[in-house]
Amino acid sequence: MAPVTLAKRATLRAVGTGVRAASTVTPFRPQGKQSYQDTLRTLSEASVEQCFNAFKDIAWDSPEFALSDDDDRWLLPRVDPLGATAWYQELPRARQLEVGRHRLVAMTKTGSQFEQLLLIGGAQFLMGLKNENPEFCYFMHELTEECHHIQMFQELTNRACPDVVGAPLWLRRSIPLVGLLGGLWPSLFFTIILAGEEPIDHLQKKMMRAGGQLHPMLTRITQIHIAEEARHIGFAHAWLEHHAPAMNAVNKLALGLMVPMVLRLGYGAIVVPSREDQAAMGIPDRVMREAFGGAENAKTRRDVCADVRHMGETTGILTPLTRIAWRLWGVDGRASRYRSEPASAAA
Repeated sequence: MAPVTLAKRATLRAVGTGVRAASTVTPFRPQGKQSYQDTLRTLSEASVEQCFNAFKDIAWDSPEFALSDDDDRWLLPRVDPLGATAWYQELPRARQLEVGRHRLVAMTKTGSQFEQLLLIGGAQFLMGLKNENPEFCYFMHELTEECHHIQMFQELTNRACPDVVGAPLWLRRSIPLVGLLGGLWPSLFFTIILAGEEPIDHLQKKMMRAGGQLHPMLTRITQIHIAEEARHIGFAHAWLEHHAPAMNAVNKLALGLMVPMVLRLGYGAIVVPSREDQAAMGIPDRVMREAFGGAENAKTRRDVCADVRHMGETTGILTPLTRIAWRLWGVDGRASRYRSEPASAAA
């Protein structure tokens, strides 16, 4: 089967109107027998043939997207670390809905802030490419798609819960500086991309696969994001694997030591509410420790990093020496056998 057909199938499965379509998506995996040039061509063609506009492909003012304070579809599913706590389960129904809406929108807002970081760094990366480099064509498509993702995430935030803050203060303040890595240290920049994209992609799929009913506004943007993020994650992996042979030993060692820290910080920023959002939701510190500091959350974090560990082993940045750092940062474990392998299949 032609690679473009595979890409189209993955995308179409992700953006079906039902929850099932999005929950069963298998992200496009451009590696394998394809050459890197063919991978870039496939990704670019898929971006042209199946792309979305934040204000054309989402019916924001449709009756099904109406917002009300008593809509049970804002309840947190139990697959969410906060939603599984006794504290949340024992809240009055009205408070559960209030906290649930804030929590779900805050994660979406943080995702948009990560994608703004990608835009800043991505522009720096593109400035360093020579004419006729096919990476420019695909990555420009990706930045265009990220613009629409930011638009739809922000529109959801404005409509559903404009009080959210999203990313922690340290990340919001450091985004302009981190963006410079796109030109100064592209290999680290692409791992930062994965540190932001892998957690939200993992959690969105987990919520969709759980079978619960999310608000249709959130469901629709999640379907679109899962479909297009498959290409973005695939390109970051492919870029690192293609350029790894040209990396010197010092760069590989530095990446092996830096990547686990980046993964831990990225996961924490996406999954754990910022102090501002914690205060707005009224979550006690003991509940934060229970939801985000226990063994279950540590397992989820390791699961989220499985694809990056595979990339690390493939590129030679994850070695017996650097694995010590991965273990210390809590992102070590078994590498996935294939892209987006479910944790249950790896058990």
